[in-house]
Amino acid sequence: MKKSRILIALIAGFLLLTLSCTGKQNRDASEKYKSYAVQFARSEMKRFPEAWQLDHGTRYVWGYAQGLGCKAMLEVWNATDDPRYYNYVFKWADTMVCEDGSILDYEIEKYNIDYINAGKILFELYDKSGQEKFRMAMDTLLQQLKGHPQTSEGVFWHKKRYPHQIWLDGIYMAGPFMAEYGARYQRPDLIEKALHEVLITAKHTKDPETGLFFHAYDESREQKWADKETGRSPNLWGRAMGWYFMAMVDILDFVPHDHSDREKVIAVIQDFAKAIKIYQDETGLWYQVMDQGGREKNYPEASVSSMFMYALAKSVNKGYLPESYKEMARKSFEGITQDLIEENEDGTLLLTQCCAVAGLGGHPYRDGSYAYYVNERIRDNDAKATGPFIMGCLEMAKF
Repeated sequence: MKKSRILIALIAGFLLLTLSCTGKQNRDASEKYKSYAVQFARSEMKRFPEAWQLDHGTRYVWGYAQGLGCKAMLEVWNATDDPRYYNYVFKWADTMVCEDGSILDYEIEKYNIDYINAGKILFELYDKSGQEKFRMAMDTLLQQLKGHPQTSEGVFWHKKRYPHQIWLDGIYMAGPFMAEYGARYQRPDLIEKALHEVLITAKHTKDPETGLFFHAYDESREQKWADKETGRSPNLWGRAMGWYFMAMVDILDFVPHDHSDREKVIAVIQDFAKAIKIYQDETGLWYQVMDQGGREKNYPEASVSSMFMYALAKSVNKGYLPESYKEMARKSFEGITQDLIEENEDGTLLLTQCCAVAGLGGHPYRDGSYAYYVNERIRDNDAKATGPFIMGCLEMAKF
C-alpha cells in the first residue's frame, strides 16, 4: 500500500512538472509571436512615420493597402494597449474623413470595391473617439454598395471599369465591412450579402482538380483572360487566395452561430485548408503562382504566405479548423522569419519578396498568364504582406 502511494505521488509530481514545462513553453512561444508583431509594427512606423506612407504611399489616398496596414496597427493596439498604434491610425483617418462624413480622394461614381476596405478601421475609431464623422463615413461607403454594379447572381463587380467580373480580392475588400456593419447596426441583410458573395465566388472560381481558386471570373466571358466555357482566369495566383481566405475568417466574426450559411462557409475554409497544405513548400512558404512551385521565375511570395498564416491561425483559434493545422501556421511563420525577413542595422525588420501588384485587364492589358504574374514587380515591405504578417503573429500568440 505504501509503495502504491509513493508511486502515485511520483506520477502526480511528474505530471505536474510536465504540465508546468508545457505551460512555460506555450507562454514563451506566445511571447515570441507577440514580440515579432510589435517589432514589425514599430519597424513599419519608423519606415513610414505617417500612415498614408504605408505601402510606399506618396500622397494621401483612401487606399485599401493603407486600410489593411492600419487595421494591423489597431490589432497591435488591442494586444498591447499602447496608444502609439491607435494614434498612428487616428491621425490618418482624422485627416481623410471630413466632418460631414465625406472622404478625401474618394469618388463614389468609380464604384471601385477597393475603396471599402479602409472602412473597417472606422468602427474602432468611432468607438474610441466618439466622433460622429467616423459613423457618417461608414454610411458614405455603404451608399456606394447600394448602387455598386453586380453580376446576375448578386456579387459586386470588382470595379465599374471591370464589368461583370468577380475577383477574389474584392471579397475581402467589402465582405468583412458589410458583415460588421450588419452586426452592429441591425442590418442582417448585409451579413447575408457578405456570405452570399463568398459562396457564389467559390462556385465560379474553384478549380475542381486542385481545390484552389482562380484569381477571377468573368460572367460575360468577354475578357481575353476568361475561359470561354467557365469564365475563369487562367492561373492560380497566391495572394488572390490569401485575400479570399482572410475574407472568410473575418466575415464569420459577425455571423450568428445559427445562420444557415455559416457552416457552408466553414466547409469552404476546411476544404481550402486541405488544398493549400499540398502546395506548402518545405520551407513553409507558398509560391506566387501556387501550383507551379518548381517552374522558372516562380518564387516563394511574402503576402500569400503571411495571409495564409493569419487565416490558418485564426481558423484554429475560432474552431473552424482542428488543432493539427497549428503546425501549418507555425511552419509558415518559420519560413517567413527565416527566409523572408531581414534585420537592418538600426534594428528594424523588413519583409522581402512581396509582389507589389497584380490584376487583370486594364491598360496595358494584363492577361493573367503565368509569365504575367511572375514578372510583376517585387519589392520589400508591401503592406499587403506586412499587415497580414503582423495580424498573423498576434493570432499565433493565442495558441
